[in-house]
Amino acid sequence: MKLRAWLLLACAKQPAALATFEQMLLLRPSDAYALASHGHVAAQLRLLQESIASLRQLTVVRPEHAAAWFNLGYVLQQAERHGEAGHAFERALALDPRLDPAWYGLALVHIHARRFEEAAEALQKNTALQPLGPHGWYRLTQVWLALDQPDKARKVIAHLRRFEPRVAAQLERENGAAFATAGGVADAAH
Repeated sequence: MKLRAWLLLACAKQPAALATFEQMLLLRPSDAYALASHGHVAAQLRLLQESIASLRQLTVVRPEHAAAWFNLGYVLQQAERHGEAGHAFERALALDPRLDPAWYGLALVHIHARRFEEAAEALQKNTALQPLGPHGWYRLTQVWLALDQPDKARKVIAHLRRFEPRVAAQLERENGAAFATAGGVADAAH
């Protein structure tokens, strides 16, 4: 069945692959591969509750796997269950503090809750682990502006200009007026 599911995915037949993973789980409810795959395919099909159920079960079967917790957090975030997503990201980071996408996900949870200082800390950890990834730097600029620290935001933009000049230019266009009134960017950080 595993081969069949893989072939269905290769042919972009996600609904049939999802049904195959469901059959696999009927036979072996604790099959980590089937749980993870079911969770991923269900998320692709925007069946978020099904995805969350599979990924939650995966964290029971494999509680020591940081990636399982990260994936659960990501789908919870997509379902706008930010508090639960934050707990999943924190669990992932307790298992693997070098999991940079979990720091980014946790930062988005903090931004959503308007906890900008915590978001800045998480984004600084994300960007230290992923120094050439523009997403963390982009959000960090917005967070510094939300914290009324335009000088720090300018430094991030100057840093971005060295390797992502388009992103730096976009930030300058979006936030030019915010450098004068830095507190006005908080809503743009969502």
